[in-house]
Amino acid sequence: MSSILTNTSAMVALQTMKSISMNLAKTTSEISTGKSVANAKDNAAVWAISKVMESDVEGFKGISDSLALGSSTIAVGRQAAETVTSLLTQVKGKIVAAQEANVDRTKIQTDIVALRNQISSVVGAAQFNGLNLVDGSQTTVDVLASLDRSGTTVSASSITVTAQDLSIGAYAAKGVLAGSSGVSTGADTAGFAINAAGGTGNVVIDDSVTAFAAGDSVSINIGGKTASYTVTAADVASSTASDLVAVGLKKSVESLRISGLSVNYNSATPGTLAFTNAGTKDLSVAAQFKNAGSGGLGALSAIDVSTSAGATAALGNIEAMMQTSIDAASSFGSVQKRVDIQKDFVSKLTDSMKAGIGSLVDADMEEASARLQALQVQQQLSTQALSIANQQPQSLLALFR
Repeated sequence: MSSILTNTSAMVALQTMKSISMNLAKTTSEISTGKSVANAKDNAAVWAISKVMESDVEGFKGISDSLALGSSTIAVGRQAAETVTSLLTQVKGKIVAAQEANVDRTKIQTDIVALRNQISSVVGAAQFNGLNLVDGSQTTVDVLASLDRSGTTVSASSITVTAQDLSIGAYAAKGVLAGSSGVSTGADTAGFAINAAGGTGNVVIDDSVTAFAAGDSVSINIGGKTASYTVTAADVASSTASDLVAVGLKKSVESLRISGLSVNYNSATPGTLAFTNAGTKDLSVAAQFKNAGSGGLGALSAIDVSTSAGATAALGNIEAMMQTSIDAASSFGSVQKRVDIQKDFVSKLTDSMKAGIGSLVDADMEEASARLQALQVQQQLSTQALSIANQQPQSLLALFR
């Protein structure tokens, strides 16, 4: 049955044309924007995922900058520690030279003071963007390293950098080691040798001249190994602070496990540690007091090789200070390597996330090009089909002639 009121063919052709036009508009949008999912209307779930990922990528860009800044800051600290180690090596050479009796120790001491001043200059200048990791002004510094996502919860994680104290600082003599074997001028350093097979020597801890303060410390270098004890507030409050420090130092020395060495403490002789070497090798002993404000290399300011006793004590003390600077450089080197590894990982992770976002929302341009050609042909054919369908009612006029 034919009708002049309802043209079914035209309706079908019109709907087909509308569908083709919608697909053509979508394909044109993909080609112009480069995205198959340009907004939430295109695909709400995929669009939401892509936006979360894009925000993480932007966050990782900031983390990459933080890691670069952290690496540079650590590199400055490491270079300073390595330079200080080199300068301390030169100081050690001067101290070794001062062991000889027939030398001008005064001139050697002048050279040591010059090297000490250079160390202070290096430590003071070792800052990056105002942050100094070697002057004792910092304890730990956190470098932003990652964003950790668990569902909708995001947290930041950091790499902790332990700052090192290579400062010399102000030295305050307290006469703590007065009465020790081989005590040097100032009574804050003591150096002596303990011969093998029965040699003895004493280290005396005495706070009767000047009271201890929390943070003061006493270190003893024995045969290249160092033991130390830091005075606590509880020690200071006690009436037997010297005894407590001596006992704490005794435990630290025993933890070194030096073959043949025994250390005894007798309460009848307060503050006195008696060393006996029953081993087969001679041992050199160097004790050093460091006040709380003197810095990590504070003992350097107390080195005085102008006397024989001072030169002997300095030889043991310089080893402990060199170990401090070597440990600092090693610590910075390890953490800088970790930061650099993390920086490389973040860069690769960011690239992977960008690729993942692209696979979700980017348009396949080859497919879009082929689809555009097909849709343009379909659009032309649908236009002709609609034109033909619109002419069908005209054929009905022949029935009424």
